[in-house]
Amino acid sequence: MLHKSPAPPGDCADLFARLSEYLDGELSPEARQTMEQHICDCPPCIEFIHSLRRTIDLCHHFEPAGSPAPVSGEAKRELLAVLQRALAARDRGR
Repeated sequence: MLHKSPAPPGDCADLFARLSEYLDGELSPEARQTMEQHICDCPPCIEFIHSLRRTIDLCHHFEPAGSPAPVSGEAKRELLAVLQRALAARDRGR
């Protein structure tokens, strides 16, 4: 059985730098093949790709809990008052 040695660590940085191009199908067939060969031969990159796929899957299934309630008029007035006091204090300090 022929055992390939792991890809050099520097290749991982190249892979990460071009990952978006890879995922978007923007690489030449030769560059894509080189990346796929590296991914298959590099345990850290294999784990990274699996993690990325799980993250993408989770994002596809994410459903926000809903929109936050509108800020009440009273809260807006309080926030405005705090802002005005902060600006006044800043101006006094100049």
